[in-house]
Amino acid sequence: MFFPYYFDPTYILLIPAILLALYAQTKVQTTYSRYLRVPSRRGMTGAEAAREVLYRNQIYDVKVEQIHGRLTDHYDPRTKTLRLSPEVYGSSSLAALGIAAHEAGHAIQHAYEYFPLQLRNTIVPIANIGSNLAIPLLLLGILLGLPNLALIGVLAFSLAVLFQLITLPVEFNASNRAIEALETSGIIYPDEVRPTRKVLSAAALTYVAATIMAVMQMMRLLILSGLVGRRRRH
Repeated sequence: MFFPYYFDPTYILLIPAILLALYAQTKVQTTYSRYLRVPSRRGMTGAEAAREVLYRNQIYDVKVEQIHGRLTDHYDPRTKTLRLSPEVYGSSSLAALGIAAHEAGHAIQHAYEYFPLQLRNTIVPIANIGSNLAIPLLLLGILLGLPNLALIGVLAFSLAVLFQLITLPVEFNASNRAIEALETSGIIYPDEVRPTRKVLSAAALTYVAATIMAVMQMMRLLILSGLVGRRRRH
């Protein structure tokens, strides 16, 4: 089949991952918005829930503070600070409680030296460097006819793929910790567990989509470099 010189047919590999990423973003936005309007019967806010989860795990040195934005919630291990968006910090909705407890789950992972989190934090700098260098090295290798340089570019990108793969168990574990903590502490009632889990599952899907995208991009780079699909000359 003929492709114009400006069209790269390997982009076809990315289409399923792009569609999944779009679906994941839509899913997390709609699920979050839906359960942001469903108040918990206990009435505890996201900030209060995060602190309760931390205290029950004997973690007293993590600050919980508000940050601007929407869905900007995160835990910063460098400063031991759990930052929650306004919709989560002061809301008693099921969505707010789930997200707050999830971020508290990351703080628990950090405090108890959860190995996948430690590994992810360790490779963040080299994964960022590898991701930035991968495409330039690959293109130089192809243009200059240096397959070894192209291979180095692919290997550099593999660090970004590794980061995404390690992120999955970290996020799933934090969500499991969140649900268990919310339920056992009585912050949510048993019939509120399922909708709260839906919020966290929707968020987790975005990480799955990012991982699949990284893997597909890796396959694409392997094909472009000639390391996969190269015909042997007799």
